[in-house]
Amino acid sequence: MKRFAISAVFVFLLAGSWILGNDASTRAAAKSSGQGKMTFQVLYTSSHLPAEAQVPDVLKAAHGGFAVDRRPGKGQTYFALPGAGIIQIGPDLKSTKMVATPPSMKDTNMHNTTIWYADGNAFLTFPGNQSAQVFTTTLDGALVNTLKTPAAGIDLGHPLPNDYFAGAGNFVPTDTEYLDGTLYVATGYSQLDFVLTAKVSSKNPFKAQWQDFSFGGKGTAPGQFGTGHGITIPNGTKRVDVSDRLNSEIDRFTRHGQYLSTLKMPLGSLPCDIDYLDDYAIVGALRGPDTSKGAPIYILENDKLISTIMIKEDLGLEKFTHIHNAVLRKHGGKYYVIAQAWNPGDFAILEQVVN
Repeated sequence: MKRFAISAVFVFLLAGSWILGNDASTRAAAKSSGQGKMTFQVLYTSSHLPAEAQVPDVLKAAHGGFAVDRRPGKGQTYFALPGAGIIQIGPDLKSTKMVATPPSMKDTNMHNTTIWYADGNAFLTFPGNQSAQVFTTTLDGALVNTLKTPAAGIDLGHPLPNDYFAGAGNFVPTDTEYLDGTLYVATGYSQLDFVLTAKVSSKNPFKAQWQDFSFGGKGTAPGQFGTGHGITIPNGTKRVDVSDRLNSEIDRFTRHGQYLSTLKMPLGSLPCDIDYLDDYAIVGALRGPDTSKGAPIYILENDKLISTIMIKEDLGLEKFTHIHNAVLRKHGGKYYVIAQAWNPGDFAILEQVVN
């Protein structure tokens, strides 16, 4: 009996040791990426999306970006996938759902998403890079305006875009922003590569028309773009930041299009867009300086690079060869990254690792 008791204790201790050891191994094997306080792990993958968005051909075609409703008490995040439509991610990140999407938007690509507010209303604006149109909807997906290719003869405020559209140049909107009655529209996928603007003259009924104000253009001089891909107005400012993908930089302008400065990103990183939250900025890169690896997501604090997240190499999400967009969210005292891959498309939400 005594021998049995000793054996039982030994087996129990051995089992307990295995359990503790196994748990320790699991913790040690947990994947994370980034440096310092901005280190992240995978929280959700594309399986978190609604069924309509998980269709292989839909997710594979992902080529857009996110907009976060940062008003107090909100937190929803919006984006669109061609073939599925507009998707909303819940404030706590735990839920996702489809938003009713107009037919003219559902089956074409929305290259990014902008949320903006005016007169107590909230709107979403989407650049349709394939359809050559800029769509504005309510948060529940009701289409309120469609901006089409500027007609020949419309004064856009600069001879180059005026001549470009007079000669039937193609209109390829890549991103939009809104500030004080003006919609800013980047056109980096065309030879034009100007930021065009439209005046929003009424919200009810909604009216918007192209106006005589544009800036940028292709080139390497200050204030010009190699590919003016993304456009962002940092929270609480009237500054316009344009992500110049080809030149690996963020070019900054006044609201009137006057060049201010350039934030340099790592050479060869091809930054697609920049998003700001608190003292941080996040930049999704189409590729990294080391082209043998997947693309990085950069996090900056007061314009200084403090963390580099490698989703493919460190976190094992193989489709994240190229990052097309990433935004920061904050919930329950933690930061989160929502990211989208391109070619092939994929989706993930990362959670900050807090020690």
